Amino acid sequence: MTNIHRRSFFTKTRDLGLGAAVGLTILKNAGSVRGAPANEKITLGLVGAGGRGSNLAVDFAARGDCQFAMISDCDTARFNALCGALAQKQGTAPQGAQDYRQVLDNKSVDAVIVATPDHWHALAAIRACQAGKDVYVEKPPTHNCWEGQKMIAAARKYKRIVQVGTQCRSAPYCMAARKYIADGKLGKVHFCRVFNQKSWPNFPLQPDSDPPAGFDWDRWNGPAPEAKFNATYRSNWHHFWRYSSGDIINDGIHQIDLARWVLGVDYPQTVYCTGARFEPGAAESPDTQIAVYQFADMVVTFELTLYTDYMLKISPIIRQATDKFPYWLQCATRIEIYGSEGLMMLGRHGGGWQVFTRPGLQEGVLKEQLKGLFPDPEHKENFCQCVRSRATPNADIQEGHRSVLLAHYATISYRLGGQKLVIDRNTEHIVDNPAAMQFFKREYRKPYEIEESV
Repeated sequence: MTNIHRRSFFTKTRDLGLGAAVGLTILKNAGSVRGAPANEKITLGLVGAGGRGSNLAVDFAARGDCQFAMISDCDTARFNALCGALAQKQGTAPQGAQDYRQVLDNKSVDAVIVATPDHWHALAAIRACQAGKDVYVEKPPTHNCWEGQKMIAAARKYKRIVQVGTQCRSAPYCMAARKYIADGKLGKVHFCRVFNQKSWPNFPLQPDSDPPAGFDWDRWNGPAPEAKFNATYRSNWHHFWRYSSGDIINDGIHQIDLARWVLGVDYPQTVYCTGARFEPGAAESPDTQIAVYQFADMVVTFELTLYTDYMLKISPIIRQATDKFPYWLQCATRIEIYGSEGLMMLGRHGGGWQVFTRPGLQEGVLKEQLKGLFPDPEHKENFCQCVRSRATPNADIQEGHRSVLLAHYATISYRLGGQKLVIDRNTEHIVDNPAAMQFFKREYRKPYEIEESV
């Protein structure tokens, strides 16, 4: 990104100040503000009632200004269990269905939460827009680059709110970190390291079998190539190309999106990615990975390890504390931003940030810091406000798409043996590389297709 682009990207933040920047919402109590009409509840539908989908549903219902009319999941046991739990929360039980189209056909539903496996996100979200529903779609928003372009087109064509579940964009401390950099307090920034380190061991491939009773395997498999039911696919879909792209797109996308946002960059000029799956097993995605993104005046790296159980994700204690910071050396999801005036250590999901400098002596000095809380409530609040006001949400689909492109480009480079990709910022295509462009879009299995014109 050129200096002109970065200056333009930050202008609104500097001119309007932290609280007003680009429509961001900062609340002392995320449940205290309700958009007009305040006396009307938002009626929601859920597509995907797994762990994350169930958590989102319970939390939205607990707000008091939302109620669920329908829950959809390919597994009848899952949607039945969640319908029962929501009945206790909201007083009435939602209807359950295996076919998500029943949620979209329900005229009472104002907005849809999409929390399926990754390969279903775009299709469900686009169909929801076409049905006149607003959408909260979990990260990553897409399985491939092309899907993001179609999601943006659908959101704009049907005038729908589409919020991506990258909560850090609703965190006041992350907004402050962005403004700190935009105001030049870190000096010139030419290097950033983004980390995603944890323990996720490889696994064996189980034999094909019949699907469990009450589970619609064909629908779950959806747009992916035809396959017989395999329990390994269902439990570890994150690490198979047919469904996802590994932990860079599952967990790492939170850090990638946060880093891209606070740095004020959009499209890289080039992308290179190397790595390997060193631990034997069925997983296709790497357990060791480094991606390098070259921008006009900055280099950003993404570094992943999945065998490092001594690296610590930010704990619930730190997420909810006002004075506790991660131990940065072993923080699994840290971002290191190297400026000419200091080093910023930034943590996602309530980790806060600290800036370190070196005076005349050898010991480093903590110059400035800001703690934050886990911004899940603020992100839901922002979505509900935007459903009512029609304002652009904090994590609009266009921003979510641009961030996940960085993960997609890295995956493409990795799958091509570490080829250096040149990016056309106008088309988002990979320049003069037909092999790379084969991964830009997938082949869709009928009838689970996304049309060229949405």
